[in-house]
Amino acid sequence: QVQLVESGGGMVQAGGSLRLSCAASGRTFRNYAMGWFRQAPGEERESVAAISWSGGSTFYADSVQGRFTISRDNAKNTVYLQMNSLKPEDTAVYYCAVSRFAGDYAPGKSYEYDYWGPGTQVTVSS
Repeated sequence: QVQLVESGGGMVQAGGSLRLSCAASGRTFRNYAMGWFRQAPGEERESVAAISWSGGSTFYADSVQGRFTISRDNAKNTVYLQMNSLKPEDTAVYYCAVSRFAGDYAPGKSYEYDYWGPGTQVTVSS
């Protein structure tokens, strides 16, 4: 059974940092792109960042470019999201996901992903 588990969420003041982790089990994900999405109350789920299987290609939403960094450790089947200079508008539930795409491609659309974690809450206070 495929399972993704996010961790590292919490509450932080504006300007602070958090590091999210997503551990995958039940399948070897090292050959597939992985990504992070977020959904704020009353909003649609949006892409935050994505990384190809090798880490050679990445994608970032304009709203997080320069503040967030996605990385992965294929030996641990884990993807990370380092979030710096957090803003109140970053408040959302953050989800990790595994794409069906191999190769040097970092997909930025939710329909390009097949497996999803349950999410972790990130709250940034002003």
